[in-house]
Amino acid sequence: MEGSAGQAVPSDQAALAAAQQLLEHGAAAWNRGDLDGFVSDYAPDATFVTAQGLVHGRQAIRARYAPRFEPGARRDSLWFGTIEARWVDAGTIQMVAWWNLGRGDSVTARGPTSLLLRRVGGRWMIVHDHSA
Repeated sequence: MEGSAGQAVPSDQAALAAAQQLLEHGAAAWNRGDLDGFVSDYAPDATFVTAQGLVHGRQAIRARYAPRFEPGARRDSLWFGTIEARWVDAGTIQMVAWWNLGRGDSVTARGPTSLLLRRVGGRWMIVHDHSA
């Protein structure tokens, strides 16, 4: 498979592995209460689509999540499932997954997420997040 500039595009298996690693990193940070670790997966200029509109930039995304990380706030455990990832071009991955929040054996919330990942500063980062 070739990208738009004639570059060889790695296999979808490579995209899936990169996407899974990013999601595992984010879920681990969330579950240990590390807000800065969680948002570190977002590029500095990332966009996040919400029901209220667009959120621009990592710091604004951080501010949106901050109340869930305050002392005493309830923040259920996060995990991702049914991940599908494919290459858009040699440097961009499109990923679709389900985010899940749970407490004990109960799922308290679940929804789809569609992410666009790019290599930024030598690591994969989220440049666009559309989660419901």
